[in-house]
Amino acid sequence: LANPAYTPEISARTSIIDFTVTMKGLEDQLLGIVILKEKGELEKERTNLIEDVTANKRKMDELEENLLFKLTSIQGPLVDDESLIEVLNVTKITSEEVKHKLVTAAETEVKINSAREEFRPVATRGSILYFLIVEMSYVNMMYQTSIRQFLGLFDDSMEKSDKSPITSKRIQNIIDYLTYEVWKYQVRGLYEEHKFLYTLLLTLKICLQSNRIKPNEFMTFIKGGAALDLKAVAPKPKNNWISDMTWLNLVELSKIPQFSEILTQVSRNEKAWKQWYDSDAPEEGNIPDGYQNSLDIFKRTLLVRSWCPDRTLAQSRKFVVDALGQRFADGVILNFQAMWGESDTRTPLICFLSMGSDPTAQIDTLAKKLKVDCKPVSMGQGQEIHARRLLTQSMSQGGWVLLQNCHLGLNFMDELLQTITEPAGPVHETFRLWLTTEGHPHFPINLLQIGLKYTNEPPQGVKAGVKRTYNGVTQDQLDITNMPQWKPMLYTVAILHTVVQERRKFGPLGWNIPYEFNQADLTASIQFLQNHLDDMDPRHGVNWSTVQYMIGEVQYGGRVTDDMDKRLLKTFCKVWFREEMFVPGFQFFTPTGNNNDAGKPYTIPQCKTVQQYLDFIEKLPPVDSPEVFGLHPNANITYQSKSARDILDTILNIQPKESSGGLGETRESTVSRMADDMLSKLPDDYIPHQVKERINEMGALSSMNIFLKQEIDRMQRVITCVRNTLTDLKLAIEGTIIMSEKLREALDNIYDAKVPPSWTRISWDSSTIGFWFTELIERNSQFHAWCFNGRPHVFWMTGFFNPQGFLTAMRQEVTRAHKGWALDQVVLNNEMTKSTKDDITAPPPEGVFVHGLFLDGAGWDRRNSRLIESPPKVLSAPLPVIRIFAENQVMAKDSKMYECPIYKKPRRTDLTFIATVVLRHGTADVEKWIMRGVALLCDIK
Repeated sequence: LANPAYTPEISARTSIIDFTVTMKGLEDQLLGIVILKEKGELEKERTNLIEDVTANKRKMDELEENLLFKLTSIQGPLVDDESLIEVLNVTKITSEEVKHKLVTAAETEVKINSAREEFRPVATRGSILYFLIVEMSYVNMMYQTSIRQFLGLFDDSMEKSDKSPITSKRIQNIIDYLTYEVWKYQVRGLYEEHKFLYTLLLTLKICLQSNRIKPNEFMTFIKGGAALDLKAVAPKPKNNWISDMTWLNLVELSKIPQFSEILTQVSRNEKAWKQWYDSDAPEEGNIPDGYQNSLDIFKRTLLVRSWCPDRTLAQSRKFVVDALGQRFADGVILNFQAMWGESDTRTPLICFLSMGSDPTAQIDTLAKKLKVDCKPVSMGQGQEIHARRLLTQSMSQGGWVLLQNCHLGLNFMDELLQTITEPAGPVHETFRLWLTTEGHPHFPINLLQIGLKYTNEPPQGVKAGVKRTYNGVTQDQLDITNMPQWKPMLYTVAILHTVVQERRKFGPLGWNIPYEFNQADLTASIQFLQNHLDDMDPRHGVNWSTVQYMIGEVQYGGRVTDDMDKRLLKTFCKVWFREEMFVPGFQFFTPTGNNNDAGKPYTIPQCKTVQQYLDFIEKLPPVDSPEVFGLHPNANITYQSKSARDILDTILNIQPKESSGGLGETRESTVSRMADDMLSKLPDDYIPHQVKERINEMGALSSMNIFLKQEIDRMQRVITCVRNTLTDLKLAIEGTIIMSEKLREALDNIYDAKVPPSWTRISWDSSTIGFWFTELIERNSQFHAWCFNGRPHVFWMTGFFNPQGFLTAMRQEVTRAHKGWALDQVVLNNEMTKSTKDDITAPPPEGVFVHGLFLDGAGWDRRNSRLIESPPKVLSAPLPVIRIFAENQVMAKDSKMYECPIYKKPRRTDLTFIATVVLRHGTADVEKWIMRGVALLCDIK
C-alpha cells in the first residue's frame, strides 16, 4: 500500500516505520548494481577498504581497552611497570600506523566515490523510470510492475547496450538503451488512451531532472490558469474571439519571465495574434511579436497549450521527439512471438481487454506456427474445475493454457498464482499461461506483478470498423439471399455499427451517455434484416418503418436510455434506411463548404464477393472527418481539446502531494494565500429576517418569490460551507486544529485548482476553482439584486440551482393569471429576440426574458433568427435574449423548427437537462441538426 493515510489519533499512539523504497534510496541501490557490472574492481576495492577501515578501528578500540585495563589493574608506581611501558609503546606505534591507514583509506574512498559518481546519471535515470512506472498504477490499478521486473530490464540494459572505451559514451549508451527498453515494455501494457500520457510524462520527468524545465513551468503546463479568478486579473481585450479560459491561461503564462509582456503584446497586436490563432495548425505557423525564434521547444509548447488546447497534443509530440527522439513518438507494434520469447513457465502473459479486442486468434495462430497445443477456457461460475485440470495437464505434459475473461473468475486467481509460482512437481519447458481480463479493482496485484502485460486494441475509424465487420462475413452469408436489397443493407448496418461506436469519442456532442454498443447488436441487426427480406413481399418492397423501428428502437435502441440519444439513433435509421439508399451515388453524408468530394468514398459499393467489399473498404480514407458521423468539422477541435484536458488532468491527479510550488512556496502556504483571497471576496451572509421582510413585500405566495426564497436558502448553505472550510483550513495549516481527512481533501483540491467535493455536493459542477468561485459571486449578485432591488427584467438562468423549478414557477404564474387554465395542460413555448441583455428595459407582458445561453454544435444568424453552420474554430455561439412563456395548447410540430434541448453544463445528462425550446433552421430537413448534436448550454466552461 503506497503512502497509506493514518488518522492523527493512530499516529499519536503508534510508531509508523516506512520501509518503501525512496527515489534517492533506489538511486543508490542502482548505482551499486551499475558499478558492480561496469567497474567490478572498483566496487571490490571499495568493499575491501570498508573491511580494512572497520578492522583497523576495531584494533584501535582493542588497544585502548587493553591500555585502560593495565592502568586500572596496576599496583605500585607506573614508571616501574615495564609491561605497561611496553603496552604504551605498542599502542603509540600501532595508533600512528592505524591513523596513517585511515588517512590513506579516506583519500582512497574519495577517489573511488568520484569514480562511482561518474555513473550516477545511469542510476538517476533508472530511479526516474521506476517511480514513473509506480505512478502509472494510480492511473489504472492494473498497471502493476514489480521492482524485480524493473531490475531485470536494468540489468539487460548494461548487458545489451553498445560498449565503449570512453566512459561518458558508455554511460549515454546505457541511458539511451534503458530508457527506450523500459518505455517499450511499459507502453505495451497500457491502453491506447494512456500511451501518450505515459510518453509525455516520461519526457517531462526527464527534462525536470535535467533542469531543462523548471517546476513552475511544469505546473503552468498541467494547470494553466485554472486557479485564477477572472474578475481579479487584468481585463481581457474587448473582443469575442479570446475565450475566458484562454485569457486566464495567458495571465498565468505571463508569470514566466520570457512571457512577462504577452498580455500587453496581445492587446497591442491583436490582428496578428488572431491570424496566428485562426490558422489550421498554429504550432506550425510563425508566432507574432518575435516569439518565433526566441522560444525553445517547451516554451513553444506552453504557448500553444495556453492558446489552443486542441493543438496541445500535436505540439507535445514535437516536444517528445525533440527531447527523446522520433522512436518515442512512433507506436509500438505488438509482436506475440517476441513476447512469448520473453516469457517462461512462471511468467503468465496477461492481456487487458477493451471493446472489440480479443487476442485469441493471434494466440492460436502463434501456437500453430510453433506447433504447440493451446487449450482455452472461458472463466465464469464453475469453470475453475476445467481450468485446474488443464493447468495440471499442460504443466506436466507441455502446451499452452488460455484463460479468458479472468475478471469473471477472481476467486480462482489466488490459487492460480500459487500453482504457477510454487508448482507441485517439475514443469514442462513448453508450458505457457495466457490470460485475458478486463480491469478490475480486486484483481490480484501479485499476479499482475509477475506477468507480462499487453493490450491488443483494434484500430479506430470507419475504415477499421467496417473492415473488422467484413472480416467476420463469409461468402455464404453474403449469398444467403438473392434479394437485391440484402447487400446494400448489410453494408449500411456495418457503417451504422461503426459510426455509433466512433461518435463516443466526441463526448456529449456524440452521445449524451457513452453506450457500450457491441458485436451482439450488429449480429442481431443482420439477422433481423435477413429474416425481414426472407418474409418480404417483392411487390411491396422493404417495410422501412419496421426496419427503422427494429434497428433504432430495439437492436441498438434497446441500450439507449436518454431521450435525445434515442432521437439521434432514430434519425440515423431514418436518413440511411430508406428507398434512396439503392440509388447509385447515395452518400452517407453531404459535406459542408466547398469540399464536395469528401463524401464520395462513403457510398454503398456494388460488389458481389467479400473480397471485393474488402478491396473497396481498403480505399476508404484512413482519417475520418467528423462529418462522416453527422457532426460539424469543428467537432474535431472538441475531441482534441477533450483528449488534451484528460491527459493534463490525469498528470495533475497523480502528482505527489508533498511537492512544493514552482517558486519554492509550499503547498500549505499556497493554499493559505488562496484561502485568504477567497475569504476576502466571499459575499456576506443573508440575514433571515431581512430576506423574509422583502419576500413578504414582493408577495410571499407568488410562485416566483417562493422559488427565490428556496434559491437564497441554498446559496446561504454554500456560502456557509465555503467560509467554514476555508477558515478551518487556515487553522489546520497553522496547527491550531487537527488536519482532518475532509480538510486534507480540500487542501489537495484547492492546490490542484479543483473544487473540493464537499462544495460540489451542495452546489454545481465547474472545470476549475477559479470559474466556480466567479460563478458563486455572480449567482449571489443576481439573488441579492432580485431580493433587495426588485424582480429583474431579464434573468440569467445559469445562475439558478434549479432552473427547471424557475420555469415551473413561471408556468404557475401564467396559469394563475388566466382563469380556467390548468397547470398540467400548460406547456412551454418560446420566442427569439434580436436583443442583448443591455437592450432590455422592461419585462415581457407574460413569461420571462432569459439571457446567457450558448449554442453548441451550430452558429446563429442574428439577422434572420435561425440556425446556421458554425464558422471554423468557433465552437459555441452566444444566443440573444430569448422569451420563454407558457401556453394552454400544444402547438403542432413545425418541420422548419428544431426542438433544441437546454442543459446546465457541457455534460449532457438527465441531471443537467432543463427543457427544450424551438429554434428556426434554414435547411430543408431538421435531421441535419439532430445529427450535429445541437444543444443550448447555460455554461460552456
